[in-house]
Amino acid sequence: MIEELLPDSVVAVELHGDDAIQEAPLYPEEEALMVRAVAKRRREFSSVRACARRAMEKLGVPAQPVLTGQSGAPRWPAGLVGSMTHSKGYCAAALVRAADLASLGIDAEPDEPLPEDVVSFVFLPTERERLRGLAAERPGIHWDRILFSAKESVYKAWFPLTGRWLDFTEADIEVLADPGERPHGDLRAELLVPGPLVDGRRVQRFEGRWSVRRGVVTTAVVVPHS
Repeated sequence: MIEELLPDSVVAVELHGDDAIQEAPLYPEEEALMVRAVAKRRREFSSVRACARRAMEKLGVPAQPVLTGQSGAPRWPAGLVGSMTHSKGYCAAALVRAADLASLGIDAEPDEPLPEDVVSFVFLPTERERLRGLAAERPGIHWDRILFSAKESVYKAWFPLTGRWLDFTEADIEVLADPGERPHGDLRAELLVPGPLVDGRRVQRFEGRWSVRRGVVTTAVVVPHS
């Protein structure tokens, strides 16, 4: 599901259903990070890293540990950029050679309404207005969950380029729907703070795609080289 949202240069591996909640083997360095983790967290941590290692192998890179920095973001092998996500019964990893993309971010969420208190906390007034318009045009789609997922993907693409936090309200994201019955479309994120420098050029807009399939909302944002 994630792969269809990404350029051909990106390798994506996903697990759905029971496969996504099975504990997978870990490297000793990864085991050290899970010493105090509960069983659910271990399953999420290990299954998504199994996806990441399969993606490495598809790119011709030997499988290796995926550790995390102080921020919790994954640290990828030299020459690669990537992103990981897990949700209810689903996990995925997407990797690409750094020569092909500057950054990317993926996210998965359950296809369910977002709690109202979250909507009021994370969305801008302009975004809430657009959500009302989308809901009037195409009811039955959880537009709020799609937008929330998009914000997660934007942050995951932003952080490797800046090393800084990006607040939910520091990007104004528009969700655009493609024609047809299947819910999918484009994403446009206008950064409301100075954007990252990519190849010497400041980037103020991120773009991506979204889809809803098999009970899962997926979003992906890519940042090309200038």
